[in-house]
Amino acid sequence: MKIDFQETTDDLAKRIDIHSRYGSNDIDAWMLDVLKLQPGIKILDVGCGSGKQCFSFFHHLNGNAEITGTDVSESLLDDAREKNKTIDNAIDFRNLDFNQPFALPSNHFDLVSVCFAIYYAQDILFTLSEMRRVLKPGGRLFSTGPMPANKQVFYDIIREATGKPIPPMPGSSRYASEIYSAMQKLFSKTEQHIFENPLTFDFVEPFMVYTRASMSEDRRLWNSLFETHEEFESVMRQIETVAKKRLESDGKLVMTKVVGGFIATK
Repeated sequence: MKIDFQETTDDLAKRIDIHSRYGSNDIDAWMLDVLKLQPGIKILDVGCGSGKQCFSFFHHLNGNAEITGTDVSESLLDDAREKNKTIDNAIDFRNLDFNQPFALPSNHFDLVSVCFAIYYAQDILFTLSEMRRVLKPGGRLFSTGPMPANKQVFYDIIREATGKPIPPMPGSSRYASEIYSAMQKLFSKTEQHIFENPLTFDFVEPFMVYTRASMSEDRRLWNSLFETHEEFESVMRQIETVAKKRLESDGKLVMTKVVGGFIATK
């Protein structure tokens, strides 16, 4: 199954900023608590984007780790490499399309992480098999992605504003079902951890920044709601109207991120 998706550096940065400014829980701290990483570990971060998770691992381990970050987007990798200069290029960033065989050795990594990306794989079993191949025996695959209950207020407002159903999202429609069951088939042990992060908005502007970035990251996912730029802007105005009404009625908007952390052991 081919899923058209290409997140831009700007859209990604805006969403990360909204999470950090308006969320009450820290997903990076949660990941590190779940993983309990040991010094000297060899980590492969697949779909690393601009390197957020790689740098989190690096600083948590005080640089005592071999970290490789990979992504298919050269623009996001360029951003990661620029940040990498501040730590003397300690992380190896390279281009990798996880829909193709990985140009990486077998049985090499202690941890493969894939954060908010695995559900864009065309062939889940193939991509997971490649991740399993490069792991050492006993190594772990760690993935994160949206659970079915993720950011319901966001979808409720869009549905009310447009009068149309929400198109299937690659994450919430695949992650907890198809992807977790595939992990169970391929790995000796699997486990789930749940992270919840309520984002609380006391005014509509940051909610709209998040909404605009989310819906513009790849408009083809939302093409049942709009196709042209004019239609996109019209939908944004409709959403803002509904969001303002809800905020006036409730005093705030609370959009809860519900994330599943899946750990699979080879």
